[in-house]
Amino acid sequence: MGKKFWLSPPVLLVILTWGMALAQQPAHSGSVRTIDHIVAVVNESVITRHELDEMLRAMVKQLQKQGVQPPPPAVLEKQMLERIILNQVQLQLAKETGLTVADDELDQTLRRIAQENKMTLHEFHNALEHDGVSFNKFRSEIRDEIILVRLKEREVTNRVSVTEGEVDNFLHTQESSPTQNEEYRIAHILVMVPDQASSSQLQTRRERAEAALARLNNGVEFAQVAAEFSDAPDAMAGGLLEWRPAAQLTKIFADVLTPMKAGEVTPIIQSASGFHILKLVDRRSQNEAVTMVDQTHARHILVKISELTSETDAQRRVTELKERLDNGAKFEELAKAHSEDASAPTGGDLGWLSPGDTVPEFDHAMRALQPGEISKPVQSPFGWHLIQVVERRTQDVSQERQRQAARQAIRARKADAAFQEWLQRLRDRAYVEYRLEEG
Repeated sequence: MGKKFWLSPPVLLVILTWGMALAQQPAHSGSVRTIDHIVAVVNESVITRHELDEMLRAMVKQLQKQGVQPPPPAVLEKQMLERIILNQVQLQLAKETGLTVADDELDQTLRRIAQENKMTLHEFHNALEHDGVSFNKFRSEIRDEIILVRLKEREVTNRVSVTEGEVDNFLHTQESSPTQNEEYRIAHILVMVPDQASSSQLQTRRERAEAALARLNNGVEFAQVAAEFSDAPDAMAGGLLEWRPAAQLTKIFADVLTPMKAGEVTPIIQSASGFHILKLVDRRSQNEAVTMVDQTHARHILVKISELTSETDAQRRVTELKERLDNGAKFEELAKAHSEDASAPTGGDLGWLSPGDTVPEFDHAMRALQPGEISKPVQSPFGWHLIQVVERRTQDVSQERQRQAARQAIRARKADAAFQEWLQRLRDRAYVEYRLEEG
């Protein structure tokens, strides 16, 4: 029996990817092999029966491992096909706009996964092959998942703005809230509604949400109903979300959840993205935040990846700027002339940064620098950076961190809603032709 592996989430859906890879194990020699055929056309690409069957086998295995009764085969097949379609349209957009992942960065992620399983990359490769899993296929799936995360960052999260007035209002409201120090563990079901849906479409989607709620009221497990009815990407994981501060929830969700007890389920809640059903899995008080933190005063030069600038071009431009810095050019002058960030007018100055203020790739590279030192080119979801550490200090940042936490909560709340709306619009614009019955 092959060794079981544990995968932490270097990307959002890596566990599902692992399941998909496992599903590729060879069939028993006595099984009947069918001729592959196309089950859906998505813009200019296709989804095959083999690809869909791989996903179905992986998902059934995952649900069984979680102790969840899989939906009826026809329902599960339709759900999984929609998830593949959503992945396809996102990956197509990423390709069209030049969003890629460099081989060395992908290898770094794979090494991190191997290390978390207490193996070298070579040992991890051999272990996968021993369990009948194609390492090249696994590698390709991990690349796609990183791209999906970066696409979401670029198209949605990075475009969400938070004003100081919103932060002030948030803190004022939080001070008078009885749940200001609480966190919630929630499971959810989302029945998405198309952009600019007609009244008949809206009624059809509401009826689907009502059918899901009826199943829950009849005692069916939430995870099973989520797998059958939810359109959210985490449906096959029972719709379970990570712990979230009460302040990070939208007001309509927070108002409904506040008086609830663990295990209770909400009625149907309508939002701009569709119809929701929430289950309060658990609640807890937040720990007190540490007020003394190590801060870094840094500046950077950023070259963004866009429709006009490919990843390769951005990396080349940053590499050329690094050579100029190595030859004596001043960081502030190059930042003013070449950085594509709001900090450019001030020479790329980012001010004092606390842990968690920047994305992990940037933070990791910054922490490795000595004051005055300039990094090698660093890639993040924002593009390619050059980073210089000016100085470091230990600072009491209780009020600053309180505002930063508020800003992050507001941003996360806005980003969640914006992502669902963006994903729905992307799906609505795609040309999709179903051919399931043709096989």
